[in-house]
Amino acid sequence: MTTLTKPEDAPAPTASESFLSVRDLNVRFSTEGGIVKAVNGLSFDLERGKTLGIVGESGSGKSVTNLSILGLHAPETTTVEGEIWVDGQDVTDLSRKQLEGLRGNKISMIFQDALTALSPYYTVGRQIGEPFRKHTGASKSEARARAIEMLGKVGIPDPKNRVDDYPHQFSGGMRQRAMIAMALVCNPSLLIADEPTTALDVTVQAQILDLLKDLQQEFGSAIILITHDLGVVANTADDILVMYAGRAVERGTTREVLKSPQHPYTWGLLSSMPGLSGDVDEPLRPIPGTPPSLLNPPSGCPFHPRCEFVDLVGGSACSTERPALPAGRGSACHLTAEQKRQVFIEKIQPRLG
Repeated sequence: MTTLTKPEDAPAPTASESFLSVRDLNVRFSTEGGIVKAVNGLSFDLERGKTLGIVGESGSGKSVTNLSILGLHAPETTTVEGEIWVDGQDVTDLSRKQLEGLRGNKISMIFQDALTALSPYYTVGRQIGEPFRKHTGASKSEARARAIEMLGKVGIPDPKNRVDDYPHQFSGGMRQRAMIAMALVCNPSLLIADEPTTALDVTVQAQILDLLKDLQQEFGSAIILITHDLGVVANTADDILVMYAGRAVERGTTREVLKSPQHPYTWGLLSSMPGLSGDVDEPLRPIPGTPPSLLNPPSGCPFHPRCEFVDLVGGSACSTERPALPAGRGSACHLTAEQKRQVFIEKIQPRLG
């Protein structure tokens, strides 16, 4: 079964602190090839009514982290260590039945692929109404009325008729809206959106992100927005946490991270994105190399095999010593503050246009 271990020196958050507090989270998967170190020593906080954008490439540990908050990992193969406090309660201490009482009620998740997440055998209305009935004891008619209300809130036209449609009868954008309706049907205090705009065209992407902002204002939910695209969080998130190889490598407010990024990996993510004011003939700059295997992650800074600024540090620090992420605004990098400033001004800013 899933092993849950808490560090003895991790203090419990008080009622006045963040709604969500993750402390020293480690997640390990047992596989035939060995132990996958999916998340390593991750800590972050999120206040009620705020949005945290967690960004990074595929395999950086974003989704694994948030599945841990919901307790959705396979218990036979997963070890979770650390503390996850939600509204003053450590959810790692809860039984499976207690966790089921939280899912879809206090904590909800918008999954990445709505077509896969929604069952093809049941109507959209029934799937939206099911968690409402489970957590409130509502009747079928009350749950149907609530489903119609939520479909209307997320912008589905003619909700009284569409409530009886099946997922395949909805477009991609409408399925995503239905997923949001399902996630919000019980007015959750924490909403986790895992790549909610994947495979949607840019117009629908903007509509979905605006919808999340509007619904957050109405319900006052805390939101975690998982994405690999810094552009998605630019106008949505209050704060950004950048993850690489299962670790947090940079964090700060959205403005701080986008206007004055400090970590070479964040520089790479920003440089790989096309800019509106840039030269259309200028080639994009992908980050060289590939993310490391989490079966055998590199020693020292996990990004050093792909980092073009290792020589500025000198010696073997990047390959032997793991840099710490400071509390508050900062990045886990061996470059000095002055080196980061100079590199950004002289090399990164010209790339961004």
